[in-house]
Amino acid sequence: MSSTNTGPTSSSASSASSAPLSPAGPAADPRRWWGMVVIAIAQLMVVLDATIVNIALPSAQRALGMSDGNRQWVITAYTLAFGGLLLLGGKVADLAGRKRTFMIGLLGFAGASALGGAAQTSGLLFMARALQGAFGALLAPSALSLLTTTFTDLKERSKAFGIYGAIAGGGAAIGLIAGGLLTEYLDWRWCLYVNVPIAVAAFLGAGAFLHDTGRRTGGAARLDIPGVLLGCGGLVAIVYGCSEAEPRGWTDARVLGLLCGGVALLALFTWWQKRARSPLLPLHIIRDRTRAGCLITMALAVIAMFGMFLFMTYYLQVVLGYSPVRTGLAFLPMTAAIVVSATQISARLLTHVPPRALIVPGTLLGAAGLFLLVFLPVEPAFVSHVLPAELLVGLGMGLIVMPVMATATAGVPPQDSGVTSSTVNTAQQVGGSVGTALLNTIATSTSATYITARVNTAPAGRDAVVKAGVVHGFNVAIGWGAGLMLLAAAVSGLMVTVGAPKRAGAAAGGPAPVDA
Repeated sequence: MSSTNTGPTSSSASSASSAPLSPAGPAADPRRWWGMVVIAIAQLMVVLDATIVNIALPSAQRALGMSDGNRQWVITAYTLAFGGLLLLGGKVADLAGRKRTFMIGLLGFAGASALGGAAQTSGLLFMARALQGAFGALLAPSALSLLTTTFTDLKERSKAFGIYGAIAGGGAAIGLIAGGLLTEYLDWRWCLYVNVPIAVAAFLGAGAFLHDTGRRTGGAARLDIPGVLLGCGGLVAIVYGCSEAEPRGWTDARVLGLLCGGVALLALFTWWQKRARSPLLPLHIIRDRTRAGCLITMALAVIAMFGMFLFMTYYLQVVLGYSPVRTGLAFLPMTAAIVVSATQISARLLTHVPPRALIVPGTLLGAAGLFLLVFLPVEPAFVSHVLPAELLVGLGMGLIVMPVMATATAGVPPQDSGVTSSTVNTAQQVGGSVGTALLNTIATSTSATYITARVNTAPAGRDAVVKAGVVHGFNVAIGWGAGLMLLAAAVSGLMVTVGAPKRAGAAAGGPAPVDA
């Protein structure tokens, strides 16, 4: 592969990608929809694994004797490795081949899951979760780039991205449902073991149905090692700093040091990418205004959505006393709304309207649903507050995720499809990690202030005050989430300025939007 810094600039890439395929273009793979099934299975496994252990965490903590301070590493080890290594995973997919990287990621993910399920110590479980994240960082960008290069017809591409967007948006909720069922009826270890047969089935399907249509060259010497160290180090530092903000607070010296260090490393990373012969992230990818707007919108929307998952899980289990299974099933309406919105609304309309005509209403629907939860009471309010909010947020996320992913990856040269896909996944993963830490810190500090101010004046009703304080913290944090969703609406409205896609596929790897 030629050095990626010699590729087209943003403007030239846009013009090239807008050119329709000639009638003599390659025939579509007759087994491409079976390949879509394989990609969907693998992506679902990666996405739901970020949340499937959440409900199982109390059981795992008791079984392995984890301290309250260390239990967060079951989640953090996964998100750190996943979010920090995604850019590297995308570049490896471009260099070594997307299908090969995809299959290696599946086998590694299965092995790490088996290791975690069999863990007898907390340290081994933490290590297994980090390995899951590392192999997930290989798997996720190669899956999205395979989807990008497999479906070049506009109508089929919209359907494929509708399915993929439904999985990306609803996978976290499915993880909560699966975690509750497996924990209550089998054992917490099955939240990890369940990945093994899924990964093996996807591996066999990948060998039969997936094809790497992009150019591929070997050559480890072309991997940008300084870029890997700076970019991955900066992302890991930021994600780690946000995870440490929950127990330590945002003003803690370690947290501030990690965040400032991460920002400094990413600034050096950007400087180096302008000079590297084969950059880890060719800067023309993120210089494109529409693509940058999609990435920012994705990050902001996921921050708000992950905050909702966290608070609603605690509200249902701690405040209302739901069982793990009932808690998981309570998220089913949101999952259904995401699937319907992504596959039946976004996938059908994206071929006819500009992306922002879907993304902006989606963010507004999401903001409205989150705003409804600002008034969540201590008393049971599933039907009056939680259910309407879930439906609004679910419909909104289905309108956001699918158009954002399809638009951000459109018109990219095949040799850059892996790193572009990893950039989209990075925005999603880092947004989830930052959102969980940011909104949880707001919630806990607000709850503590509320409880401290009232508990001494009503000692007899301490439990009621504590419960009210917890819900008050949720209300305030979700209000911030609604604000972030409104900010996403503004960003998408101002930056995602392309028109409706052209009817023909793009020469560079899929249909590209037409400039408005």
